[in-house]
Amino acid sequence: MKIRRVLATAVALAVTTPAALLSVSPAYADAKPAPQTQEKQSKPTIEELKEAAAEAQKAYDKAVEAEAAGRVEVDKALDDLSEVDGTHPLAVASAAARQAAKDAAAAKTAADQAVTEAKAALDALPETATEEERTAAETALSEAEATATTAATTKTAADAAAAEAREKLDDARIAAGRAYGVLQKALEDARAVKTAADAALAKAIKEAEEGEGEEGEDCEPELDLTSKVTGLPDKLVAGTSTDFSLRVTNGSDRHMDEVLAFVSVHATDKSGLKDTGKFFRLQWSTKSAPKWQNAEPDDYIDGVGALKPGAHADVKLRLTLDKATPAGNGVAFFAADFFNEDGSCGGAPDLDMYEFDVKAAGSKPGKTEDVKPSTTPRPGNTGTTPQGSASGTPASTGTNGSLAATGSSSATTSIALAGGAAVLLGAAAVFVVRRRKTGSDA
Repeated sequence: MKIRRVLATAVALAVTTPAALLSVSPAYADAKPAPQTQEKQSKPTIEELKEAAAEAQKAYDKAVEAEAAGRVEVDKALDDLSEVDGTHPLAVASAAARQAAKDAAAAKTAADQAVTEAKAALDALPETATEEERTAAETALSEAEATATTAATTKTAADAAAAEAREKLDDARIAAGRAYGVLQKALEDARAVKTAADAALAKAIKEAEEGEGEEGEDCEPELDLTSKVTGLPDKLVAGTSTDFSLRVTNGSDRHMDEVLAFVSVHATDKSGLKDTGKFFRLQWSTKSAPKWQNAEPDDYIDGVGALKPGAHADVKLRLTLDKATPAGNGVAFFAADFFNEDGSCGGAPDLDMYEFDVKAAGSKPGKTEDVKPSTTPRPGNTGTTPQGSASGTPASTGTNGSLAATGSSSATTSIALAGGAAVLLGAAAVFVVRRRKTGSDA
């Protein structure tokens, strides 16, 4: 279905792309998870996707320029920090310290040689040597040994000073390389965002073009076709399986010939930058298809069948996390669509989003808290009214289009503030565009 296919593609692209539009705050990373919440996000229009792609292109162009300029600067910095002929004060200091250590080593070698010669001279004195001659030889040996001791101390200090100067020089070289590495990473992230935004736009345009040539009516929003999740915990532990369910209900007064459910799960590590979806396995079964089947991230579950007015059907779901799954954050998306033999079709225009935390293997599992439906009436396809929270109170959204602090969990925080910034809308740039629009209209 065109309504869902475009949005599903945007979801898959956005949550698997490290957008790096915003940065993670340690205060958020350490925050205690709030109760599980459910939010709505409206489908982006082609115009919004075009704006997103344009924003991503601008960011990419700037990243290219910054990386090129940074490469010139780091090359110059590394030349200045050269041990051989570098002009940086640290390079000059290191060269001087290295020469001082070399001179101290030569002085110690000479002093040790003098001790050896003085001992040989003392030992070579004949028995007929006078007392004055023996005393002079012993004094020469004593003075040579004292000089050697001083030379050894000087060499030790010079070696330490040379090592310290060399370490400072190495640190400066490493810092220069790291600074350039930041620019390289920014370019890589900007390229990924641009690719995702372009792909989401191309997909939306393709779906729109395909829809124009199909027979039958355009798919329309149907807010009375609902999907409700039960049994999904707010914490999932690596190495375990969780069974929960999705109830799809036809609350309308029309018969729906074929109802399909959409389910997709995405996750990142704690930083929000690394996609960990490969460690997850989602399976489903229904009354008509009781055998467990694998669910693909952007495919429908086709085991619901027809629904009469007021009827419902349940989809059993099983989410298995590999033992190697990194701790982090996750979101699960749910929706339902219908298709009729007369060509009519539709579904809720938004995706329900459930947040959860991912814990490392061996952690204590979270409590299963069913998300209660919101009592707030849903308007048309505005995408602005949240559908509820774990407490039964609708979560609120800020006037700038972002989630308010109350009711948002650590999963939302990490995903919204980390590299996978706007989870739902094609590489996160749509989120930024919408927020700017809201701000300018205020």
